[in-house]
Amino acid sequence: MTCKDICIRHKAQKPVGSGRYAIGQKRCQICEIFLKWDGLWCPCCGYRLRTRNLKYKAKLRARKKNQTEMMGPVFIHAKKNV
Repeated sequence: MTCKDICIRHKAQKPVGSGRYAIGQKRCQICEIFLKWDGLWCPCCGYRLRTRNLKYKAKLRARKKNQTEMMGPVFIHAKKNV
């Protein structure tokens, strides 16, 4: 799996005002280039394209943690059956 320079034809321009992944661009780690491509595999080297940022999962975990901290402690009261 090496770059054959076919990917140059599909090179994506850097967007203004939004992120690359947000507008559908994908990155090939072998060719080291962002592509405007509909498939999941690089047309040049056949390597799987990245569709998300590498820190995506860490950002989700941090966002979830911040939301639970903002809610504060939750107290559950048990009702007594008389």
